[in-house]
Amino acid sequence: MTLLQIWVLLQLVVFYGLFIGRSMLLLVSYGINPFAVGKGKKGYHRLLEIFFLIGLAYWTWETVNRIFGWEIVLLPQVFYKELFEVWALDMAGCGLLLAGNLIFAWALCSFGTSWRIGIDHQSPGSLVTSGVFSRTRNPIFIAADSIFLGVALIYGNLFFSVAFVLTAVGIHYQILQEERFLAQRYGAAYSEYCQRVKRYF
Repeated sequence: MTLLQIWVLLQLVVFYGLFIGRSMLLLVSYGINPFAVGKGKKGYHRLLEIFFLIGLAYWTWETVNRIFGWEIVLLPQVFYKELFEVWALDMAGCGLLLAGNLIFAWALCSFGTSWRIGIDHQSPGSLVTSGVFSRTRNPIFIAADSIFLGVALIYGNLFFSVAFVLTAVGIHYQILQEERFLAQRYGAAYSEYCQRVKRYF
């Protein structure tokens, strides 16, 4: 296993450690179930959230498959053909993975007990505008984009490139849905927050 593969594996472990650790903390210590995927939603909106989780699981499998060189092919071979192999892009990808995890960790700390996976219509928690949320309204999604782009730059094949594009488009759509919900839920407080802080940067 190369240093590059070790780095990608380490960042993947950190990401899921943060994800699972924070989820368990909310469940065990506060009695809060952060998993709101598909909850209270119907039709296309419900399918999108469920599809994103399935896509994340499959992307993780393909990443681990690549890290360990198992070469277990589940898609047509064209998806695995390397499009580019540039050292500078590998380094940029490594930086994006690290940045994504740092932003994710900062966001989880800033969220407190308000973190949810999906839109929780029943008990969404309070509106968070401090910490990293004073810099961007969507740090979790920026972290996800950074991680997906980082892996795409490192491995440079069609699968990871398409996965990044689909993730970025899907995330933007999810952001728009959340903005509508937050505007209805928090009213003037959210409108004032949107005037101060940008959607992305």
